[in-house]
Amino acid sequence: MTSLSTMKRTTHSAVTDDRNDKIEIWINGEFFPRHEAKISVFDSGFLVGDGIWEGIRLHKGKFVFLDRHLDRLFAGAAAIDLEIGLERKELSAALRRTVERNSMTDGVHVRLMVTRGDKSTPSQHPSNCVGGPNIVIIAEHKTADPEVQRNGITLFTATVRRPGPDILDQRLNCHSKLHEVIALIQANKAGADEALMLDPTGAVATCNATNFFCVSNGKLLTSSGHYNLNGITRQAVLEVARLNNIPTAERSFSLTDVYSSSEAFVTGTFGGLTPVTEVDGRIIGTGSEGPMTRQLRELYAASVEADVES
Repeated sequence: MTSLSTMKRTTHSAVTDDRNDKIEIWINGEFFPRHEAKISVFDSGFLVGDGIWEGIRLHKGKFVFLDRHLDRLFAGAAAIDLEIGLERKELSAALRRTVERNSMTDGVHVRLMVTRGDKSTPSQHPSNCVGGPNIVIIAEHKTADPEVQRNGITLFTATVRRPGPDILDQRLNCHSKLHEVIALIQANKAGADEALMLDPTGAVATCNATNFFCVSNGKLLTSSGHYNLNGITRQAVLEVARLNNIPTAERSFSLTDVYSSSEAFVTGTFGGLTPVTEVDGRIIGTGSEGPMTRQLRELYAASVEADVES
């Protein structure tokens, strides 16, 4: 039986699928039933958030933008001096084995996580790691809630800022997400679906789990990229916009630009493009998906199809 998820409306809201109760999860080369899949309490990710991850879509039997995701994963591992222990081909094979083990071909979201591994004692220092890294692959049947796509989401600007790269580089897709969680809670308490977050200068950076775009005077605006995750979907949207002669700008802009914009949307691997109808109680444009958002959503969908076909 399939029904709509009871989770609060977010860009990650999914249609509930009972098949997920019986999935098998890949942990360090072995498969475990969902309810038996476990990681040690001494794991670096659990203890201190020391790890990196990727969220990847499976569409028509192919992993969407897989090379880009692996590029980001290995670049992040190198940046934090984490040895993954598997080559790209080996990791790709593990991803493929996981979806084949679960008889999955379409409408699937995969979470690939790599931590520094188990520690000999609860501590921060990497030298206390024993053995190699812990690698986990969770593949689930996941279809985005169509109601969220139709009705969009509302945002609230959190007081929690995105830090600069001298504190925690936001371009790292790491396990340390507490500031994003706090921002989301603040937005939820204010009655919004998700949080809009500013950078240290007060300019718009990104959302708690997605990247933010708005349309101002016919131009597509997004942040400079210095204070947000280097999103794969964000990159793809910018690429298709430029290929189709849609004026774009990656630069600093303020909430003033957001409040006066004619459209806004957020991007992410799972939800693709999701309209934003309201920010801080201000209705954006007509309060529904705008024409540029619709055009970009269609262009992005075409780029996904082209990637899996290639």
